[in-house]
Amino acid sequence: MKKILFVINTMGCAGAEKALLELLKIFPQDEYELSLYILLGQGELIHQVPHEVNILNRKYSDASVLSREGQKALKKRVFRQLFSHGSVFRNLPYLMKNICRMAIHGKLSVQKLLWKVMADGGQKNNQSYDLAVAYLEGGATYYVADHIHAKRKAAFVHVDYEQAGYGKSLDGRTYEKFQKIFVVSEEVKKSFLRVYPEYREKTQVFENIIDREEIIQKSRLPGGFEDDFSGIRILTVGRLNPQKAYDISIQAMKLLKDQGVNARWYVLGEGPLRGELERLVKKLRLEKDFLFLGGKENPYPYFAQADIYVHATRFEGKSIAIREAQVLGCPILVSDCSGNREQVQEDVDGAFCQLTPQDICRGIRMLIDDKEKARRYGNMAKKKSALEKIDGDQLFALMNDN
Repeated sequence: MKKILFVINTMGCAGAEKALLELLKIFPQDEYELSLYILLGQGELIHQVPHEVNILNRKYSDASVLSREGQKALKKRVFRQLFSHGSVFRNLPYLMKNICRMAIHGKLSVQKLLWKVMADGGQKNNQSYDLAVAYLEGGATYYVADHIHAKRKAAFVHVDYEQAGYGKSLDGRTYEKFQKIFVVSEEVKKSFLRVYPEYREKTQVFENIIDREEIIQKSRLPGGFEDDFSGIRILTVGRLNPQKAYDISIQAMKLLKDQGVNARWYVLGEGPLRGELERLVKKLRLEKDFLFLGGKENPYPYFAQADIYVHATRFEGKSIAIREAQVLGCPILVSDCSGNREQVQEDVDGAFCQLTPQDICRGIRMLIDDKEKARRYGNMAKKKSALEKIDGDQLFALMNDN
């Protein structure tokens, strides 16, 4: 029986984590022994990990990594891990070099800066594996590269690498220790190879796996919108962070309201910007028009009940939320950015907009006013999702490659 280890930063309710859950399900139990290590030992999706997967964490919290209380717990865990195995002291030269580099470029990111320290402070593992998979960039990748013994190693990249702020100074010689680098889309591949052209031969696309039938089944369960609003329901799903550009969407909602459009915008997700975004909503007097509903264990009834799905972000890897909206036949409006361009075909199964309040407003109004076009987009999105066939053959091939 072959031994495989998966490592991920957290198991919070987000796209990569949900894709990992689906990937874990495809391995035959009689052929593979699966283990999972969560670097920061936190996240509510831990309860959805298949029961046959061996969780290696000695200590774990199932608190959401995005809620206020969960953030407090996570900060305590991060602080403890900083000093585990003397990690922060061993990495002082690395930290000083990258702090200076980030400051010069005006892009100081404490989270990305600390991933190397978190990896070096992670739980020790003396086991050997046939395959070790770092399922997320940053901490998980550094941990597998430097602290795991395996015959083969694979790393996954889920984001636009340049836009997300990673680079050679942060990574060091990490990626040379992997036999394969899997990226979730062609655009993510282009971005990664602009940083690492030397790894072209071992970089290939491995799309996120979703369970289409499960999404459809869960969309029919009780749940969804609880208010009695009778107008147009706009839905967005994603973390409350700068990448998702909710500040611009809120301003677009203000324009819609000023134009007398009978619509309400709902957001499913949590994140560090919640307080700031709520203050902007209050400032623009949109408390009844732009609503933050938090994270939902089953978001699919909301997709099924929404009139329009909007994904106006600054950049993407390959959005799970867009694919979920496609499965459920939502009319979709996306911003014209990396990742989104690869998922939606303009004027076939969705519409594009520029990332400005005015153009987001225009795109939404177009879908409201042209109901036939919106219906056509939703039907085409559903048909396209039904044709997708994604499996784990690339991982199996890597493991059996002698």
